[in-house]
Amino acid sequence: MCRNIRTLHNFAPPASDDEIHEAALQYVRKISGSTSPSQANAAAFEHAVDEITRVTAELLDALVTNAPPKDREVEAAKAKARSAKRFANA
Repeated sequence: MCRNIRTLHNFAPPASDDEIHEAALQYVRKISGSTSPSQANAAAFEHAVDEITRVTAELLDALVTNAPPKDREVEAAKAKARSAKRFANA
């Protein structure tokens, strides 16, 4: 999985439209193998990003969980600790 795509479900506050769009953009970049499409492919690239953004928003709205929402700051601190541990031995 692309490291830049983050879990967006079950956070307080919920994922913003910008976060969903950025995840869709990273996904399209990853599967297309291009961070910046050629002019010939730009329309298809943007259409894919828009559609994936829309479908992702629908998915996040439809998902149900019994777990309490996660706190973004707590999750970021956990990720930072994992990263520090991982790279401490490098």
